[in-house]
Amino acid sequence: MSAKKTTVSTDKDWWRGAVIYQIYPRSFQDSTGDGSGDLNGITGRLEHAASLGVDAIWLSPFFKSPMADMGYDVSDYCDVDPIFGTLGDFDALVDKAHRLGLKVIIDQVISHTSDQHPWFKESRTSRDNPKADWYVWADPKPDGTAPNNWLSIFGGPGWEWDGVRRQYYMHNFLTSQPDLNFHNPEVQDAVLDTVKFWLERGVDGFRLDTVNFYFHDKHLRDNPPLDGSLKGGTADAPDTNPYGMQHHLYDKTQPENVAFLKRLRSLLDKYEARATVGEVGDGYRSLSTVAAYTTGNDKLNMCYTFDLLSPNFTADHIRNCVTAVETQCVDGWICWAFSNHDVMRHASRFTAEGDDPARIAKLALTVLSTLRGSICLYQGEELGLFEADLAFEDLRDPYGIRFWPAFKGRDGCRTPMVWDAGMPFAGFSTVKPWLPVPPAHAAVAIDRQDKQAGSVLSHYRQMLKLRKAHGALVDGDIAFLATNQDLLAFTRTKGEDTFLFVFNLTREPVQFAVPSGLDGISAFAVPGFNPDFDGKVVSLAGMDAFCGKL
Repeated sequence: MSAKKTTVSTDKDWWRGAVIYQIYPRSFQDSTGDGSGDLNGITGRLEHAASLGVDAIWLSPFFKSPMADMGYDVSDYCDVDPIFGTLGDFDALVDKAHRLGLKVIIDQVISHTSDQHPWFKESRTSRDNPKADWYVWADPKPDGTAPNNWLSIFGGPGWEWDGVRRQYYMHNFLTSQPDLNFHNPEVQDAVLDTVKFWLERGVDGFRLDTVNFYFHDKHLRDNPPLDGSLKGGTADAPDTNPYGMQHHLYDKTQPENVAFLKRLRSLLDKYEARATVGEVGDGYRSLSTVAAYTTGNDKLNMCYTFDLLSPNFTADHIRNCVTAVETQCVDGWICWAFSNHDVMRHASRFTAEGDDPARIAKLALTVLSTLRGSICLYQGEELGLFEADLAFEDLRDPYGIRFWPAFKGRDGCRTPMVWDAGMPFAGFSTVKPWLPVPPAHAAVAIDRQDKQAGSVLSHYRQMLKLRKAHGALVDGDIAFLATNQDLLAFTRTKGEDTFLFVFNLTREPVQFAVPSGLDGISAFAVPGFNPDFDGKVVSLAGMDAFCGKL
């Protein structure tokens, strides 16, 4: 599993069509024997990421934190939490990644901090200290209740009472994750300084957590209920969570955010070949928000949404999402993903009774890697890992603990990577890990699949190699073909190259007649799929794929 050493690209548009591999540090590799993954563990396994053929790695948070929300509650933006290592370990990781030709993207969690951050500790001491207005504080209503009806995604009101200031502070997530007040220019300056800190250390980009949550409505107006006419797209929360019952007009996605994103872009443009990808969680508005944040070449380079992170693996849904982006974003850019650390693994979401799970995993990657946009892969999906079914006593995710048993949270997709089926805990650690390693995961470990022809891992490597070899698949145009069947059919074109892709995402066999405008197309091998083609008609089995090339 060796990877050729190279140098990292200095092309300023390297991110356009890039393949990004997300690493969840706590669950990637334990190098210290404490049951938790760390930076040195990642460094020791970077050859695996490089062997896949990805362009960049994205590291979920490793900053100093009380870990109430697994690092998304930052207490120091400019240091590494000891459980992950040191700044020196991070520098070594970046150096090795660059030598392997991998860009390094890090999570930047700036919509909120931990309540243990020095900024918040000072802010809560009084109403007139230098940082008094660095967080979102508000007086109670005359009856003592919260200032408005805003809710926390993690359950309950979006406000917490502080007895010292005798005010409420806003928190979109845990009560220990107070929201920063981006209406204060000093706050913007401070968070941009933390971005600069990591730019100076050589990071190549930032994944911006909850990028549409930075600003709130200054007038603290109540959110209206979400009525039936606004349904569509992705939900803001599982239907077990009342957060999804509101139309979030005022607690996020405020117009002032655009100007801040321009400030952020201006900073990054002072450095060579740096990029941003924003996480947009905005329900039915998500794709229009992506358009607002990425068009004009003066804000974010790209965004991703939760639209394809749903259970809906159908031709209609994928076509509608991509068409919406192509229509609304104009000169903007999208990053597509089927899995990440916040949702059930797609091998579980997309697999029905009677399916071959490995075939579903291969088909999903084939679809994803042929769409127009950049793509993000989540550690373990290249093995076809499915969602781990954990007992309540094993949970560490506050979201799952709060809504158990109706919603089991996110721990099921965060279990450790499996490297060696014959080793204790599949080679992740020498001691009991922070989350269990399911025996069924260990059975499909990397050592089992690495040299196995036809494995999911082999398919990922071959498909990403195919994508990188053809510019039409990296950043070429996309055009959907009309069909009277439940098929996903489109062309990708760049220059003289045109590819035709046809996906049957149903369980029934179908036929597809090649349109007259594509006369002369010939079958082009896609790893793992070999439908019948007589030059005019493609015969696809259930959950099948075809590729043709002019």
